[in-house]
Amino acid sequence: MSVQIAAGSEGSPEPSAPAQGIRQQGRSSDHEAVRVLGLRGDVSGAVPSGKDCEPCLTCIKPSFLWMMYRSNWGTSAGQETVLAVEIARGGFDWALRHACLSSYARGLHPDRDTWQRELKRAPARVQWDPERDLNLRPLPHRALQLGLSGEASSRYADEWTVSISDVTPLAREIRTLVNRGDLDSATRLLPQEQRYPAGDELLAHLRP
Repeated sequence: MSVQIAAGSEGSPEPSAPAQGIRQQGRSSDHEAVRVLGLRGDVSGAVPSGKDCEPCLTCIKPSFLWMMYRSNWGTSAGQETVLAVEIARGGFDWALRHACLSSYARGLHPDRDTWQRELKRAPARVQWDPERDLNLRPLPHRALQLGLSGEASSRYADEWTVSISDVTPLAREIRTLVNRGDLDSATRLLPQEQRYPAGDELLAHLRP
């Protein structure tokens, strides 16, 4: 099964908005895995480090089309390989629970100083970016981007990762269909996504 997590339009989160996002594949509640995406310049087999991310962070993106936008369908320099990483759902939830928004949000944080202290301590940070359609144009709702550092980054690499697969051929095939104007066929190849079952406990402190 696959799932989503998203926010509404800029400045107005809307949990019920349609979205692309987190993909979850699970066999039981104890063994569920969330699929996220990372980028590499090669396929050495290591957990993707997120070269599109700021220094000292490992960035992962649950949204397939947002990643296609970021890497230009896996053709940007240093981002030629798109990897799908299955991580334990418990680990993903831990990262969300301990994350801080990457930017100050009035009304969510008491003040900028408090937010800066929280950001400095947090082992994960969340950013909401506009989701993309097949033509990589922005949509009115946003997709979650997750940056990991310190304990979260180590646990992601050593404990949470279940499997890694190269989805670059899929990205290239979809891009070819889009370039031909065959959006129906391209849509059929997109990873199927459903809403992620994340309640207020996980997201209340991350919704601007």
